Amino acid sequence: MKFPENWLREHVTTTASHERLSECLTAIGLEVEEDTVIGGVLTGVIVAEILSLQKHPEADRLNVCQVAVGDGQTVQIVCGAPNARAGLKAPLARIGAKLPGDFEIKAAKLRGVDSFGMLCSAKELAIDLDASGLLELPEDAPVGTALADYLGLPDARFELKLTPNRADCFSIRGIAFDLAAALESQVNPLQIPEVPVNSRKAIEVGVDVEAAADCPRYCGRVIEGLDSNARTPLWLSEKLKRSGIRPISPLVDITQFVMLELGQPMHAFDADKLTGPIGVRYAELNEPCRLLDGREMELSPEFLVITDADKAVAVAGVMGGLDSSVSETTTAVFLESAHFAPSAIIGRARKLGLHTDASHRFERGVDPQLPLLALERASALVLEIMGGHAGPITKAETPEHIAVAKPVLLRRARLQRVLGMQVADARVEQILRALGMQVKPDEAGWQVVAPSSRFDISIEEDLIEEVARIVGYEHIPVRTPSGEVPLVSRSELALDESALRAQMLAMDVQETINYAFVDAALLQDWALDQDAVALVNPLSAELAVMRTSLLPGLVKTLTNNSARQQARLRFFEMGRVFSVQEAVAPLERQMLAAVLCGPSLPEQWSAKSTAVDFYDIKAMLDAVLAGSGFSAAYRVSDKPFMHPGRSAEVLVDGQVAGVIGALHPGLNKVLDLPGDVFAFELDLSSLPERALPKATAVSRFPSVRRDLALLVPESVSWGEIEQCVRATLGKRLHALTVFDQYRGTGLQPGTKSLAMGLILHDISRTLHDVEVEQSISDLLEKLSKDCQAVLRG
Repeated sequence: MKFPENWLREHVTTTASHERLSECLTAIGLEVEEDTVIGGVLTGVIVAEILSLQKHPEADRLNVCQVAVGDGQTVQIVCGAPNARAGLKAPLARIGAKLPGDFEIKAAKLRGVDSFGMLCSAKELAIDLDASGLLELPEDAPVGTALADYLGLPDARFELKLTPNRADCFSIRGIAFDLAAALESQVNPLQIPEVPVNSRKAIEVGVDVEAAADCPRYCGRVIEGLDSNARTPLWLSEKLKRSGIRPISPLVDITQFVMLELGQPMHAFDADKLTGPIGVRYAELNEPCRLLDGREMELSPEFLVITDADKAVAVAGVMGGLDSSVSETTTAVFLESAHFAPSAIIGRARKLGLHTDASHRFERGVDPQLPLLALERASALVLEIMGGHAGPITKAETPEHIAVAKPVLLRRARLQRVLGMQVADARVEQILRALGMQVKPDEAGWQVVAPSSRFDISIEEDLIEEVARIVGYEHIPVRTPSGEVPLVSRSELALDESALRAQMLAMDVQETINYAFVDAALLQDWALDQDAVALVNPLSAELAVMRTSLLPGLVKTLTNNSARQQARLRFFEMGRVFSVQEAVAPLERQMLAAVLCGPSLPEQWSAKSTAVDFYDIKAMLDAVLAGSGFSAAYRVSDKPFMHPGRSAEVLVDGQVAGVIGALHPGLNKVLDLPGDVFAFELDLSSLPERALPKATAVSRFPSVRRDLALLVPESVSWGEIEQCVRATLGKRLHALTVFDQYRGTGLQPGTKSLAMGLILHDISRTLHDVEVEQSISDLLEKLSKDCQAVLRG
């Protein structure tokens, strides 16, 4: 936001110096990014008029000018400016004048002709960057008047770096409220009376707003009988120039002026180019609209457009159309002033390759109460500068879509506790009222209603922040915290994620951190896109949705490392995944995932290199779970991204907690993986509280081992057999291991042989052979019944 200091002083009464203003603005959070003095040294520079000029006898590019300096006096000036001409009024630096850069004007002889001063450009006076010719002053500029007095100099231009939440400060009035509060002053009232209606001219059939939720207030007025020869007055054009805006024409300049002063973007249509009715709706697919910059745009339904007889003539809140724009011949204008919801404007200008002052403000939020006020202000300026007759205001409003500020309680005790200091009640009330808020004291503090321009005020902490920044952060005491800080001990039952991370690192697996945003197409390749949370305004197409699994990002990291000639790849990640929930915020789950590829061991001389397999990744997962006090069971997985015959679901306490195995061959091909990739993903959020370690006595009595070889159908898994064995033998079973698996000659088709070792013992006595044999007999009977297992002969 750029603006001149003198314009700001018109809206807030203060005797503070320029330096004090600059410091104050930064201190209250409106950071002064640039502070440029305008016309600081113009001693001896006056308004002059060129009466006549002749070509220099010795130089083709120079003119010898006779210049009036007031009181009937004239001086001779040699000038080479291309726009020098008789009748032109321009600044003259007389002999002895001092210009910016410590440059003093002296009498000179140019190519043999005397020159008693210098006619100046705006750049030479340091009031503008234009150096193309003399600074042309209005025809009614009084000759002989000091230029500084005539132009209201010296002045300064502030450029503020505003945070996105301070949309109200994209206007002189908004900044004035903050400054008044800080300087314990008041904002000067802005008297904007209603313009007398002396014309019946109005837009035919009125305004039809279809997109009421995104345009809850639209108003406009026709002003006819304009003087097309009128020019923007000096006071207005100077304010625009010093705000970094080039004056164009009275109608355009007036809308720009009102936007800078009040914060309401406006647009001026040539009323004679409109056929009516005016409408506000969403664009049709590929609907054309030629913008003011001459480009023909094809819009989509996400754009809000202003229409004339149902033809798009402007992109709402972004830029007007060329076909309905005002020109030097315009004699009737339709002034538009509307409120657009930020959500309907955000990102639209960027999609068109634009960045306009209007879109910059509407994206951050404009006061919904401003349109009528701004329309009256602009109408009065049009009538003052161009004459004409104002028609009635045409408007369309849907109040239910206009937000109404609610009272917020600011508690005196809460304010003191947060700031660590006491602020006098009178000062608090002065600050809040100076900021334009309605304040009603009560026993606890104050009931405060923020003005409609302050979208950022919604809770008590917002009001505390307002008091803090206006009082000054430098006045808040710095104190070392005292007293005991209670330490909350971590429950032993909770999962220790740092221990999991350390355990994975100890198993020679490298940790990675990937973006939580991924490409939607990548999730589609994995068939993991069904519950993906799409971002409303993504940074790029590759970061358009939230991840639903850690594995796609991990495997992409693996692929990138493989492309850099890395063969043994072992990565893990611990982080959150996100999925859609109806009518509530997305569901977040904490996950642990790992991927392995390449040799199982680093290259060495003493052993042959073998590739990782299912049992490497299973051993890793079992170790991780065991380290946290859990054990896992496994059953066949039906995940589409996993290998149908080499993957399993992970069950902890009977509940599915993850998946493990090799990636599907089809996915391998799509992702161009370097070979078989084995992975697991564990949902840490689904794990129960872990059991505390318990001490048990060590048996003094010998154990007994029995080995059994069983013939079982192929469809029976080891997990089913293990479950049956443990359930049958109970506490008598000390250990169980499977040490052989056989398929082939000597066995019936569809069967396999499993050999397992059973270690039995009793904590209180030695087991007798009879007891052991009876246990084995009961076990074989149970295995035969539940698992179709028979003892192999």
